Formats: sequence, structure tokens, C-alpha cells
Amino acid sequence: MERKRVFTEEELSEMGRQTVDVIEQSIDAGDSQKAKKLTRRMYREFLAMHDLYRDWVTALLTFIGTHYGDEVLYQALKESCSSWLKPLTELYADKDIRRRVELLAAGLRGHLQPLEIKEDDEKFTLLMHPCGSGGRLVIDGSYMPPRNFMRVKKAQTMTYGREDFPVYCAHCPFQEIVPIELTGIPLFITVPPAKPGEEPCQIYLYKDPTAIPPELYQRVGKRKP
Repeated sequence: MERKRVFTEEELSEMGRQTVDVIEQSIDAGDSQKAKKLTRRMYREFLAMHDLYRDWVTALLTFIGTHYGDEVLYQALKESCSSWLKPLTELYADKDIRRRVELLAAGLRGHLQPLEIKEDDEKFTLLMHPCGSGGRLVIDGSYMPPRNFMRVKKAQTMTYGREDFPVYCAHCPFQEIVPIELTGIPLFITVPPAKPGEEPCQIYLYKDPTAIPPELYQRVGKRKP
């Protein structure tokens, strides 16, 4: 008995194309409505993959912290974060402040949430409403049943001195620790809110690194040069 095909060859070929290529083709053809529809499709595709990897990382950190304790969790976070923070520190090294802000904003836009950027005399402040990674984990109830992702109970360096800290967010201090150990200064500084998820983190990028207050070094166990 001959089985009926589910898709034509053309449909299979179209399904396998990159969404961005189909968007560009639609724009070139003058089909703006299709291009807009495909743009939203690409957003959903990226968000689904973003959240999958975010959840995967959080589950791995939960396993490490639950089975091996805070000290091993600290080492795992530092080692894994160093793998991308070292090249990022090199990328930022010779850039002026304008380019550094552009790079930081580009990275944060990868979390697919609205971004607010403020400038004052000494620094830039970047906020996501909501935080597209750690904040949304809290909002979605991922630290409660049935997922029960880990919270780091003890106040310590990897929690910015706070108790009951979401384990995914414990990577943020290493975004300061690793660059400080490499160059003496952080790339940028994250100040989490009193209630992560309910309020946005504030991310600071100082125009003059020598103006960074000493207490922002001290909270991650470092001393200002």
C-alpha cells in the first residue's frame, strides 16, 4: 500500500530555510505583512532556544549546588563564566566608552526584553523590564514546585552578600570578579534589586573606571586598585 506524503519537496525545502533569509526575501518582494509575520516567528524561535538554554544552565547549577555544595558551585560558576568573560574582557579592552555601551546594550538585547538606558555625569545605567533571564525565572515560578530550582541559602561572594539568592543569578558576580582579576577593573557592575524578578537589576558602566566606589569591589571580595 502506497503511503501518502505529508509534505511536498518544496514545503520541506522551505521549512529548512533560515527565517532571516525568508524575511529578506519577503522584503525584497515587497510583501511587508509576510515579513512582519516572519519577524515575530523568528523572535519566538530565538526566545524558545534562549529559554531552553537558560533553564538547562539553571538545572545544571541546581544539581551541582544541591549535590556538591556551595564551594563546588562557586568553582563551577567561576570556571564556566571565565570561558566567555576572558574573551569579552579582551574585546572591551581597547574600546572607548561609547563603543563599550553599544557592546553591552547589544549583549543585553540578546535576552529579548525591553531595555532602558540612562546617562548621568559619571556612568550609564542599563535596565531590562523585566530581566530576560534570571528575572523571568523568578516571575515564572521556577524556584517553586514543580521545578524547585535552587536558591543559595548562605550570604557570600557569589550572592553579593545576600541570603536565599536565585542560583542562576549567582553568575552575575563573576562578571565582575573575572575581569577584575584580569585587568583590575570590572567590565560593568550589576546591582540586583531587593526582590529579584519583581524589580529590574541595575547595570552600571562607569565613564571613568577610577570613579567606581570601593564598596562595589568589596562586595565581590576584591579591593579597588
